[in-house]
Parts: sequence; structure tokens; C-alpha cells
Amino acid sequence: MSKYSAQKSKLTKAVALRNQFSPFGNKLIQAGFIKPDRMQQALAQSRKTGRPLVEVIESITGKTLPPDLQRQYKKHHLFELKILYGVDSLDPEIDPVASNQMQDLIDSLIPVDICRRYKLIPLEKKDTQPPSVLVAMVDPEHLEAQDDLNRILRPQGIKLQRMVIAESDYQQLLDRYLDNQVKIQKKLESDKAVDVSADIENLEADFEVVEDEFEVDDISAASEAQGAPIVNLVNKILAKGLQEGTSDIHVEPQEEFLQVRFRKDGVLAPAFEKLPKKITPAVIARFKIMSDLDIAERRMPQDGKIRRLFQGRKVDFRVSTLPSRYGEKVVLRILDNSATQLGLDFLITHEETLQIVRDLASRPFGLILVTGPTGSGKSTSLYSILAERNNPGVNISTAEDPIEYSLPGITQVQVIREKGMNFAMILRAFLRQDPDVILVGETRDKETAKTAIEAALTGHLVLTTLHTNDAAGAIARLDEMGIEPFMISGALLGILAQRLMRRVCSECRIPYSPSQEELSRFGMSAANEDEITFYRANKLNPEQVKEARSRGDLCPKCGGKGYKGRVGVYEVLRISEPVQAAINSGANSDRIKEVAVEEGMITLLAYSLNLVREGATTLEEVERVTFTDSGLEAELKAKRKSGLTCTSCSAQLQPEWLDCPYCLTPRFQK
Repeated sequence: MSKYSAQKSKLTKAVALRNQFSPFGNKLIQAGFIKPDRMQQALAQSRKTGRPLVEVIESITGKTLPPDLQRQYKKHHLFELKILYGVDSLDPEIDPVASNQMQDLIDSLIPVDICRRYKLIPLEKKDTQPPSVLVAMVDPEHLEAQDDLNRILRPQGIKLQRMVIAESDYQQLLDRYLDNQVKIQKKLESDKAVDVSADIENLEADFEVVEDEFEVDDISAASEAQGAPIVNLVNKILAKGLQEGTSDIHVEPQEEFLQVRFRKDGVLAPAFEKLPKKITPAVIARFKIMSDLDIAERRMPQDGKIRRLFQGRKVDFRVSTLPSRYGEKVVLRILDNSATQLGLDFLITHEETLQIVRDLASRPFGLILVTGPTGSGKSTSLYSILAERNNPGVNISTAEDPIEYSLPGITQVQVIREKGMNFAMILRAFLRQDPDVILVGETRDKETAKTAIEAALTGHLVLTTLHTNDAAGAIARLDEMGIEPFMISGALLGILAQRLMRRVCSECRIPYSPSQEELSRFGMSAANEDEITFYRANKLNPEQVKEARSRGDLCPKCGGKGYKGRVGVYEVLRISEPVQAAINSGANSDRIKEVAVEEGMITLLAYSLNLVREGATTLEEVERVTFTDSGLEAELKAKRKSGLTCTSCSAQLQPEWLDCPYCLTPRFQK
């Protein structure tokens, strides 16, 4: 084919691809915000998952849609909804909604639980004949919603008039109503504990001085825990944790004060000013009462659970208490299923790694291990695999402690150790239930590991987790449990090791050129990276945050933290014949890792450096999360000296190769 013909064919293909998109899609492409192939991918993901197109586009590109493009998208989306449902559409930015009318209708006519259940908002009552109520609905064709509304309105001689509204606008209107309700409630209770911090100060006079918190009177602590100021304080801690998107809440008694810290995006930071030491027993007792724990037991750890409604969704808190020097420490893990998007394509950004994981998950039998520290997203990865395998023709059973996600169509079993119902017992019961896919929440002992491997060898796909630093370390961990190497190599399909790194804020990140010394620490050279833009986080200290807020130039996305959200780092060890041979020969973890890299495995460090090159994170995060893995720094120094190692994925290379065949890095340092 001639050069002219090739160019013509490419142009024809691009025009045909562009014609597939809506005017808004073409506008994004013309503005250079997204490429046609990425737009096609975003449309497919949006249709498959039901997520808003803008949200998918922003997650794929890593950029926030400019206000003018957001406005165009909203206008286009409302027009599509209007055509789809055959009713008028509502845009509150163009046609403002009267809050007082909306509030009166919810309070007197259409209850807020109906609004939440069916995602609708009553707007106004019209003096037509007969009278009518205008209701904005996310889904105007929802039959159950129409039936319930007519059941309320018909006895009063009121007719239903429907409009369509975007889900984001519905949520804003509902939040506006709920905020007003909170203000009204606070006004009504102005004679009670309105200002929590002031109430805490006033409490000091009500508490007796206690030298040893372990000797506090149980009845006194319990009664104080039920007092309004303490209840308000604990509720405020929980609500603030949810509003800020934290994963863990730490309530820690210290010698002179009570400290509350939140873990957000993997990093702990103080959430409140230091609280008075004297309220510690009452606060701890309140948490224990809410989670049905024994307030009289203060010398042994306890585990419990709190379930609450937050903005119309169910949220679980996994509660753990631990006796410490100055009192009981309480840690709450937030399990908010609705805030997590399940799907491997939402988690794994590297196409080759994504394809390998999907290939392993599609196998009819075998064992897949997911490894990583606590809070690294192992459960989310496992449930994303289950979500892709979940269909009416597949029997999926899970044994968990606790059950963290809810998937329709699968059988989920909670571990109850007090009754001897552990992972191994549940797993043996599963094998009598004709399963296709089995999830074991965690493999902690030889009995569970052996039962899981036997299930994998007898025609079942088994998914489970281990706590190891990397993929190769999982094999050594199984060996320590007493599992024979031939059983490991025969059952194991692959191992997915993972971490979570903070995503650098795309709004305020700072481009810079790292020094040669900084690059060489990570096995990179300035010559190889000269065309890549590196970023550092624009982190502000508390004083700088106050100054930026007063000037009105505080970053609206990250609030001066420099990071917003997290991105996964993955290492997939596929059990190939050379890896099987290494396992059977009793090779150590380092040798197994070396063989896997020769077979094309991308290590955690290499994957994270690729994220840096893409502008998703920073070298600082790489050093914090993946570069601290045991032996990696020494390994890099040794391999840099050898000169025959890929600087991205650490694979062994031949002198005549111009690029790495495993991760496609174009040059490597000699």
C-alpha cells in the first residue's frame, strides 16, 4: 500500500469513528480533551456500568472536565432524557427551585423516604383543575414510583405531573432539603448541646478526676456515654469520617488528652483538636454501646459492628477495641459499599496486566491468590473478579469475616468462630454445594490452605488472600504453612500482589524536572526520561491552607493536600512452566521472582514508575509505598551495574535488544 493510500485509509477510519459519537462526544474530541479511541472506551464503560459518561471520561483521562464542557454535557444529557421519556426536563441552574415549596411538599405530602427510594423531588403544587403536583424524577417511567405517588395524591384529588431530572441535580436538591432540616433541628434544640466543642469544655466540671482509666465505674461511664454532648460528639466523629471519605477512624487515649485521627487515602492525620482527657471513658463507652460490646470488659480486645444510614445509604463500621497504657483504643474501619465501583477495568490501568488477570479469572478451576497489606484493596479486587464471573450459569459461594460487599446472585457466609464455623469448615461445606467459584476471605492456617488447594485441584476456581509483601512471597508463605511444593505448583494459576498509592491532584500538581540523582535512585536516567513530565504534589501546611482559603485560591479538588483519591499498583505472577519448575525445585522467593520477571512479570516498582510517567502519582509516593519493599533498592543497584536489565520492569535483557520485550520500554540503561 502506498503512503498516500495509508494516510487516506487512516483518515477515513478516523472520520467513521467520529461519526459514531454524539455532538458532545465530538466536541470533546475537537477540543483535544480525549482521543476517539478513549471516547469509544468511555462510552462502552458507561453503558456497561451505568456510571455517568462524564465520570467515566474523567477517570480515564485523569482530568476534570472544564466548566464550559460540563455545561454542554449537562444540556446534551437533559435533551436526551427529555426525548427518551417524553416529558419536560428540569435544570435547576436555569430554572431555580423554590426551597420553601419543595420543603413544604416533602413535609406535608410526599415523605422524604419516598423521595429517597425512587429518586424524586416534589417541586410545586399548581392551581389547575384538578390541582396537580409537579414532581422531578430521575426515572419518570418507574412504575412502582408512579403507583406510590398516585396512592398518596389521588385520595386528595391531586394529579401527578412528571418531569425528568439528572441524578446529580436530584441529589443536590435532596441534600439542600436535608441541610435545611438539620438547621431547623439545631434551632429547635438551641437550649441543648448545639456546639459540641463548648459542651466538651463544660463537661470537665462534671467528670471526676480519674488517675487510672481502667478503674472507672462501669455504670458511671455508661450513663455519661448516653449524655447528649457525648452522643453528639461521637455522631460528629462518625459523620465527619464519612463526609471526608476516610477508610479508618482512630480514637486514641493519650496521657494528657484524647486524640482522634482519620486515615484518608492511606495516610493518617488528626481530625479534631485534642479533646479533654476526662471524657475518654465516656467516649469509649459510647462506641462500645453502639457496637454491642461489653463495656465492663476493658482488659481484653473486642470486635463489634455499627450500622448506620448516611445520606440514604447503609454504611457499616467494623469496630475493634484494644487495651492500651492510657485507656482503650478504638479503631473503626468504614465499609461503604456504595462508594466503591466494582470492575477490574476501574482498578487496573495497565492493559496487559488487566488482560492477564481476566485470563486467570476466566479459568474453570485452579487457585488465584491476592496478596498485600491490610487496606491495600484486596477485597475490592476479589469482588471485581466475582462481579465479572457473576451470571445465572455460575454458582459462586464466599466465606468472609466480615462480609464487606453485597452482590446479588451469590451465596455469602459469615465466619462465626465462637461456634467453630471457621474458613476451613465453611470451605468443606461449600464442596458439598456444587460450587463453580469459591472465595475464601483469608487463608491463615494450613487447614484452610490445604482445603482450598484440594478444591482447586478438583475442578473449582478458588480465590483467596494472603498477607505477603509481593507475589513471589506468597509461595514461600504457603511452604511455611506446610503445603507441598508439587501441590502449590499444580493448583496455583497466578498471584496478584497489590498496593494503593495516592493519586496526585490533577488541578494543582506542579510539573518539575527531577535531578539525575533522584532518577538514579529508581533506576531511571535523565536521558531516557527527558520527554516525560514529572509532577510533585502541591502540599500545604495548615497555615498555608488558611491563607489560601482567605485568598480564595485554595484548590477545590484536594483542599491543599496535594493528593485526591488513590490508584492501584499491581504485580501479576503467572504460573508458567519455568515458574512451576522453580517451585517444584524448592527455589526461594528471590529466585522465583527472577524467573517470573524473565517470563515478563511487571514488578510493583515498575508498575508504580509507569504511573509516575503517566502523571498519575509522584516519585515521593513510589518511595513511600513500593520502593520500601525489602531488597528492591539493593536489587536495582546491582542490576544497574550489570547494564543488562530493563530499568522499568527489571527483566533480564540481551545486548542486541533495542527495547524491552516485556514492558516495551524503548531504552534501557547500560
